Amino acid sequence: MTEPAPQLRRVVGLPGAIVLGLGSILGTGVFVSLLFVTNLAGGFAPYCIVAAALLATCNGLSSAQLAAAHPVSGGSYEYGYRYLNPTLGFTAGWMFLAAKSASAATAALGFAVYLQQFVPSIAGIDARIIAVLTVAIMTALVLAGLRRSVSVNTLLVLMSLGGLAIVCVAALAHFSADSTASMARSTGSAKPSSLLQATALCFVAYTGYGRVATMGEEIRDPARNIPIAVAATLAVTLAVYLAVGIAILVLRPSTEMLPKLAADETAATLTQLVRPTAVGRLAPLVTVGAAAAMLGVLLNLILGLSRVALAMARRRDLPSSLAHLTSSDASPRNAILFVAVVILSLSLTGDIKTTWSLSAFTVLIYYATANLCALRQPSEERRFPRAISLLGLVACLSLSVFVEPTAWQTGLALIAIGLLWHVLTRRIAQP
Repeated sequence: MTEPAPQLRRVVGLPGAIVLGLGSILGTGVFVSLLFVTNLAGGFAPYCIVAAALLATCNGLSSAQLAAAHPVSGGSYEYGYRYLNPTLGFTAGWMFLAAKSASAATAALGFAVYLQQFVPSIAGIDARIIAVLTVAIMTALVLAGLRRSVSVNTLLVLMSLGGLAIVCVAALAHFSADSTASMARSTGSAKPSSLLQATALCFVAYTGYGRVATMGEEIRDPARNIPIAVAATLAVTLAVYLAVGIAILVLRPSTEMLPKLAADETAATLTQLVRPTAVGRLAPLVTVGAAAAMLGVLLNLILGLSRVALAMARRRDLPSSLAHLTSSDASPRNAILFVAVVILSLSLTGDIKTTWSLSAFTVLIYYATANLCALRQPSEERRFPRAISLLGLVACLSLSVFVEPTAWQTGLALIAIGLLWHVLTRRIAQP
């Protein structure tokens, strides 16, 4: 008989779990996606935000139900193995590693750009150098222990919310009857296909709550705390997204659409929208909030990715050395360093825009797997009606239609590469 794999320590309570969820969501979601959503949907943007929240809630409840029944590291990777088959389980884990590693590199590069905007004296430094140093520092923080990571994460979330609060205050100061009329006129230009695309983009912006399930092995009283943390994270995020989405509609000039923006230009755009208002002197703090949000996303992705790598190593889908836990604090140090090397390598490309649509496709695949697993759970493990998981599955598959073709092609190529690796490693492991 083989000894059971050593387990991570349960050191995160309910407040910490909520902060982990918020730190994973309040990044590119609020500082990037909402600008795209208001461009596509105009005055209908608040309705798209609410619709996306309802769909995200279905996925979140499915993930919470699974994590409460099986509070282990790995998220949908582990659930796929338990309830579906090894191929689908591996695909979910592989998609998470591929997409979120690229997203983490994007967050590091985004932080570099925001820092250069706030500190002009370093504008001449290559953003890739700043990104690499940022990844190294955040990795060192994660290696220092989960409790310290949660404390820093709390500070970053508060800084992000502070920047967003300035945007909302600016909108209140700028609000007038003309603002209401402008929002009403902008509803007439939105097409049904644009509304669906806006909902899809916004849905992806909610999906950071999955980090709570991914780190289920380290959350105290998981059967109680994980569902509450997921629900609370989504509720707070909905309130923030609605407030900021309406603020953008109020602040943008007349009925003109905002320009099509790259991921590294959106924080500057929010700053520009705030600058002409009564609180214009505080506009640079919006950029500070965006920079803090990028650091929070990077921190949470390193945590989540390392736990998925740990789970995959336990099943020999990645080198078994990554499953080692340190004897002092039961930390997956090897998995953390492995993830950091991957993120550092991607940061050196210097391309901040390549992963946006790809992340949407892979996230939809990941959560479609989670909903399939929830549908397969026996009745004694169920906490919510099956209709919720079914609606989440249909939403994931339907919204994937609106992902760009290049994302489909790249995503399918990554799946093929991953499955080839899976087959080869299984054959090598056979006696």
